Amino acid sequence: MNDPDPYRDLRQKILNAPAYRLAHEDVEFLVQDDLRPLRMQLELLKPEHGLREQGIGSTVVVFGSARVVSLEEAQARLDDCNAQVRNGHAESELEQERASARRHLAHAHYYEEARRFSELISCRFQCEQRRDFVVVTGGGPGIMEAANRGAFDAGARSIGLNITLPHEQAPNPFITPELAFRFHYFALRKMHFLLRARALVAFPGGYGTLDELFEVLTLVQTQKMPRLPIVLVGKEFWSRVIDIDYLVEEQFIAAQDAELVARVDTAEQIIDVIHNFYGGRPPTHSASA
Repeated sequence: MNDPDPYRDLRQKILNAPAYRLAHEDVEFLVQDDLRPLRMQLELLKPEHGLREQGIGSTVVVFGSARVVSLEEAQARLDDCNAQVRNGHAESELEQERASARRHLAHAHYYEEARRFSELISCRFQCEQRRDFVVVTGGGPGIMEAANRGAFDAGARSIGLNITLPHEQAPNPFITPELAFRFHYFALRKMHFLLRARALVAFPGGYGTLDELFEVLTLVQTQKMPRLPIVLVGKEFWSRVIDIDYLVEEQFIAAQDAELVARVDTAEQIIDVIHNFYGGRPPTHSASA
């Protein structure tokens, strides 16, 4: 019998060719260098649509180290080291590991304060059916996990803004699934941290925490965004990391710039700073950045 379509193979080659793909389905096309502006626009718009759909009015941003662990985990690490010593391992061989475990245990209270703060503020607003001061984190482990976990404990929603890294950053399990977003561009992620922000809470951390903190301070100082409460948790830590008085003394910042931050130690004190900043009447929406 004659083939009803003698050009079937030729037609299939056309259908399989990259040129025939719909533009929005052609990943090889979308990742080209000159399509970067479009990719950045999409990365701005997708989370924006998701946040609107979930009715998120305003947020409180929580930054801090990914290396901080819960009290239970820190204690378990130290117990494991001590058990190894009791079982005959040379104490000298475990010296560094035990020192690290003790340090994790000393820092664990930051995890607990972040978790408690998030639970308190999430319950305060979301139990009133308001999606304001919704906790937003970088979506990873450590302090980020603690903050998302606190909202989870309260039965409230929280946001995670993850980023693709050389060693893939996995989202912590306590983010609200509908509010878990992943970014390629740091710049777009930074924008989404601040577009709805009504407060910033920074726990001890490293380069990433310092980067985000100083960026917000610069934006507020230069009036590129409205002033908001910026709370540093851990007075002893931050007094060593940033000597604000010295910056004022050397006239690298103005005296009023030192007033942009408040330093506290507990979850309740964070709440007090935010409450006092807004005179007990926190707004429902933040100004556009």
